[in-house]
Amino acid sequence: MTIKTKFALSGIAAALMMPAIPASAEILFWSTQAKPVEETQRMRDDVLSGFTDTVDYQASDEGPWITRIQAETQAGKGTIGVLGGLHGDFTSVEDTLTDIPVDLAAAKVIPGYIELGKLGGEGQKYVPWMQATYMMAANKQALEFLPDGADINELTYDQLIAWCKNIAEGSGGPKCGLPAGPKGLKHRFFQGYLLPSYTGGTVRTFKSAEAEEAWNKLKELWQYVNPASTNYGFMQEPLLTGEVWVAFDHTARLADAFNQKPDDFVGFPAPKGPKGRGYMPVIAGMAVPSTAPDAAEAATLIEYMLKPETQIATLKATNFFPVVDVELPDDLPPSVKVAGEVIAATSNSPDSITTLLPMGLGDAGGKFNQAYTDVFERTILGGQPVRQALDEQGAALAKIMEETGAPCWAPDASSDGAPCPVE
Repeated sequence: MTIKTKFALSGIAAALMMPAIPASAEILFWSTQAKPVEETQRMRDDVLSGFTDTVDYQASDEGPWITRIQAETQAGKGTIGVLGGLHGDFTSVEDTLTDIPVDLAAAKVIPGYIELGKLGGEGQKYVPWMQATYMMAANKQALEFLPDGADINELTYDQLIAWCKNIAEGSGGPKCGLPAGPKGLKHRFFQGYLLPSYTGGTVRTFKSAEAEEAWNKLKELWQYVNPASTNYGFMQEPLLTGEVWVAFDHTARLADAFNQKPDDFVGFPAPKGPKGRGYMPVIAGMAVPSTAPDAAEAATLIEYMLKPETQIATLKATNFFPVVDVELPDDLPPSVKVAGEVIAATSNSPDSITTLLPMGLGDAGGKFNQAYTDVFERTILGGQPVRQALDEQGAALAKIMEETGAPCWAPDASSDGAPCPVE
């Protein structure tokens, strides 16, 4: 089956009106994306090797990524040609970016993505690059344990709990799993899926009664979660070994399970709560810093990255989906087909609650994530009362928001530029 994305591209290079500078020998592509060693190498070998000039693709954690950009801006001279990052990454370095005036009237790029790239202003601060999300995966052996009347594509959290309980009792042990290890993306599950599904928000509603209900539901679920989950970083591995039959993770971190054993697994959307289905799209973009050695050549690289054939190569390398209108070939890995169907089902669902990745936090993003992780560790792992943990971690979160000045982002109601309150 051929999957078609909803986005399109028109010529970019002509519209990126930047002063020409003699081409440098190498373009530094400084990115927070494709950080696993295998993905970084595939970006170099399979995606960027076709560009006319040499590109040095370097992946970095968010903290060093921000620090280097800021240092080059302060120095008034830099080596970074193109920045790759998530929407939230760019909000932290907005004042270091060159406006990219792109005429997208005929480009057919989704309007919401265009607006996100403007970062609340008039100029285009970044150009969409690729997109992904999170999803559920299950071994087909688990399907016989689904609760009566449950639709795998319309699961509620109560049904997920019942399903995991049935699996544990029928298979000899807990076989549901979460990426709860040190390198796992558990905080994104809390921020983008669990809490919005119960509270309709992420920051404002952090201490609410509905948030307390959400964490108590996770306590119920945890009884039937494989205790080895606290070691899991990528859920594809325990799925392949059979330690886990039902899992949640980023699409890229489930890919090997679908690609190695495509007949053994199914993919489906995350569950729903009383407010709907929390959903966190991951939108990556490309930008040009004001200190780029050759802004014109950086624009040419951006144009190359948005060509349909390059977008397909990027998809194969990273499992992030294109943002251009392109017919995907039938010979793509099974993981791509599965993820594409889940993304379409989730994004088109009327009860999905779109939750943006955190933004405006600068180098405090790790502290922000830790506030959610601390609630998990104190309540789910440590057995402390949820209300006590929410009140204490809520105070820590409020301090982070005040210190960074980060305003609210969707789905929380706007704070009109003021620090997002923890109510």
